[in-house]
Amino acid sequence: MSVSPSTFPVVSPSGSSSVSSARLAPTQADLFDFVRRTAADTELIASLPLDPEGRTWVRLEGPGGSEAWLIGWPPGTGTGWHDHADSVGAFLTASGELKENSLAARLPTDGWKTLELTDGVDRERRLPSGEGRAFGRHHVHEVLNESPDRHAISVHAYYPPLPQIRRYSRSGSILRLEQVERPEDWQ
Repeated sequence: MSVSPSTFPVVSPSGSSSVSSARLAPTQADLFDFVRRTAADTELIASLPLDPEGRTWVRLEGPGGSEAWLIGWPPGTGTGWHDHADSVGAFLTASGELKENSLAARLPTDGWKTLELTDGVDRERRLPSGEGRAFGRHHVHEVLNESPDRHAISVHAYYPPLPQIRRYSRSGSILRLEQVERPEDWQ
């Protein structure tokens, strides 16, 4: 299943495009516009198979070579703390409500296993249906469906396609790098 918005350039197999190569890289605003428009496609949203116990997902065709996903969230599920490495991204809740906990601090990208976070770096957002956000590189967050009885569905897009995801554990102010996943680990 794919969504192919007509407002973004299509690159031929030879790599040529009808627009300049500078336009091929979608911005955070482009990604947010894509997730907003995709979440409004009620037929697509309704087509996602939902599992009562685990998250479900379908890969979508994102704008300008981006990676995009439609994700179903059973009650009480979440991602755990993670980042998207060098990718920028956007996501939007299409149905239900999600909560995002994030860090308002740029972390070092390499060379550490444990960090002590300072006071005031925690952010919390409630994202009911129709609301979402865009984010920059190295954004550390967790996304949760805290509903006790209702699925949530969201649309996500990342550019460049995810080179890796770093997963963290958190205990109070201590953040630990636990694992680095690469695309072959989740596809």
